[in-house]
Amino acid sequence: MLRQVVEHFHGEIIKVMALSYWICTALIAFIFVSSGIFYMMRVPQVVEGVTRLGFPLHFVTLLGFWKVLGAIAILMPGFARVKEWAYAGMFFDLTGAVIASAASGNAWWHIIASLAAAVVLAASWALRPQSRALGVLFPVSATTPSSFARLLRSERVGN
Repeated sequence: MLRQVVEHFHGEIIKVMALSYWICTALIAFIFVSSGIFYMMRVPQVVEGVTRLGFPLHFVTLLGFWKVLGAIAILMPGFARVKEWAYAGMFFDLTGAVIASAASGNAWWHIIASLAAAVVLAASWALRPQSRALGVLFPVSATTPSSFARLLRSERVGN
């Protein structure tokens, strides 16, 4: 009975993690594709904002191009190493936006928006399935539900 309960909740946890991963990933991809397109189109408000931060004009187009490629990379199946680089680039972009906005005296909501997006990005990265990861950051330990289920099975087989 206990084994069935553990296996049931383990399955539910996996489903919730997968759904959470896709929600976070879709949100980040939307943010980066849409902003990347605005950057590449050189929308006047975007150009003004980026140049006000002290970056040169050519940086707008370059950053827009990399934003779109990063969003595509985290959505595509396979290419785990490319995904790691995309996540890192997105993290650098968002944290750099926080620092640049704070240093240039931008409105407070620019800082909060970039921080919130960085949190969602970190959640997407942390929740990604093994098939989309380069390696295992946190190895399975005796306290995880799957390890507990294996322990129950081994005890039952032994008895």
